[in-house]
Amino acid sequence: MRSLVQEGVKTIFGYPGGAIMPVFDALYRYTRGENKKFNHILVRHEQAAAHAAEGFARVSGEVGVCIVTSGPGATNTLTGVADAMMDSTPLVVIGGQVGTGALGTDAFQEVDLVGVAQPISKWSYQIRHPEDVAWAVSRAFYIARSGRPGPVVLDFPKNAQMQECEWEPVHVTSVRSYQPYPELDPAAVEAAAELINNAERPLALVGQGVELGNAHNELLEFLEKADIPAARTLLGLSALQTNHPLNMGMLGMHGSLAPNKKTQECDVLIAIGMRFSDRVTGLPSTYARQAKIIHLDIDRAEIDKNIKTDVAVVGDCKMSLPAVTRLLRKASHREWIDSFKPYQKEEEEMVIRPAIHPTEGPLLMGEVVNAVAEATKGDAVLVNDVGLNQMFSSRYFKYNKKRSIVTSGGLGTMGFGLPAAVGATFGVAGERQVCLFTGDGGFQMSIQELGTIMEQQAPVKMILLNNNYLGNVRQWQDLYYEHRHSFTNMLNPRYDLIAQGYGIPYDVAIDRADLQEKVAKMLAAEGPYLLECAVKNEEDLLPMTIPGRPVDEMSLEAEW
Repeated sequence: MRSLVQEGVKTIFGYPGGAIMPVFDALYRYTRGENKKFNHILVRHEQAAAHAAEGFARVSGEVGVCIVTSGPGATNTLTGVADAMMDSTPLVVIGGQVGTGALGTDAFQEVDLVGVAQPISKWSYQIRHPEDVAWAVSRAFYIARSGRPGPVVLDFPKNAQMQECEWEPVHVTSVRSYQPYPELDPAAVEAAAELINNAERPLALVGQGVELGNAHNELLEFLEKADIPAARTLLGLSALQTNHPLNMGMLGMHGSLAPNKKTQECDVLIAIGMRFSDRVTGLPSTYARQAKIIHLDIDRAEIDKNIKTDVAVVGDCKMSLPAVTRLLRKASHREWIDSFKPYQKEEEEMVIRPAIHPTEGPLLMGEVVNAVAEATKGDAVLVNDVGLNQMFSSRYFKYNKKRSIVTSGGLGTMGFGLPAAVGATFGVAGERQVCLFTGDGGFQMSIQELGTIMEQQAPVKMILLNNNYLGNVRQWQDLYYEHRHSFTNMLNPRYDLIAQGYGIPYDVAIDRADLQEKVAKMLAAEGPYLLECAVKNEEDLLPMTIPGRPVDEMSLEAEW
């Protein structure tokens, strides 16, 4: 507990059990009275502890912390650990373990946590002696938060929890062979600036690295000085304000038409804190082959991993962006920027307007998202689950502030949304509203966390987009499997009765005429609220770049 206090921890998500009871007994004394240092949030499932810690970390910029027991308690967190690893989220998971004398005997609730966690974490370590606790905790937080952030797993045998030693504070500031902040190569910076200065059609791709590096101002200075249009990845959506004139939309499979088209027309492509995932590049062999590619990233392992680059600037974008910007000439690319407009107009007419302003038929996901986005004026935090709800809400939400989107990007974890939204409410500490968009499938994967919301009165505004389908899988079944909906249609429960059982205010939106009023009522309510929206059963998400095709071959109409 002293070591956690030293690291500035104030919020812990957890679930007690036999092999972690000594830690929870110590935690008891640190959550009450004059000695209170922590706010402990009792989740209803250990996977939710990890996702809640992720949500907390993503909006606060701090390290998320969860404490669980051994065996199934620890393995339940591993989906969250893998999710955090894929999305570069700083996390420290402390798991109980059987005593060192019983290790390797298949003792009750024994699992080789270090071995299992190693390939999906930034560091995993077993604390076998009490005198190692202070060092291990400090090192864990240093590794989790430094450089490219990520999850760390500490395995804590029960006998080491119960033994005594004199506590001496340790402050780890370096780890041998670990260089979290690479030194900038001046030659690479100069080469990048030269390419940009000579570019006629530059395009910037903005990723979450800008958010993680707190380089929002540096990004604006870079883009505005060289007049470079920019598109954002899913995780980087709030790195640049929605209404910024240089913002051209979202990249990728379900992103905006214009930037995906222009990726194949630009002459210099500048990737900033993003990893060229398959959902962004489409068919890699055809990706931006006409362009010189500059890649700014803190992680050297990402350079040339998916897309071959011409210039790599390895370093924290908080440092690399200003270094490049200083060498840039003031430029104007008005004709190039204007060339995005026909594609924007085409998508507006064929996709966006019908999605957010329909005039007949059942409610659509896009119009529900738009109603909430308009009502919150771009100041809320968006949390979503995975599937159609994720893409519709990410596309049509508005982002005025940094750290405004919490989503499971790389791993695509259904059930992520509800616990992550709980964590996000503690991360924003009442300063911003947290709006969760979830589908009926993902919602039921973590529905037990309504108990956490009930106990904590966590003010999550839950918007349940209920289409009685696993909608994203159903769309792919239409595309690839001749409309055979194999086990994607869902028989759903009475969500009003479930909300009533947890004492959470509930309403349902069915008619378009009532939508804005019901959204306003939800947002005005204190505490948590569940708004179920009965949306079209078989609504398709467009545009879409079909896998295996070049990124610019986007379908604006369903080809299935």
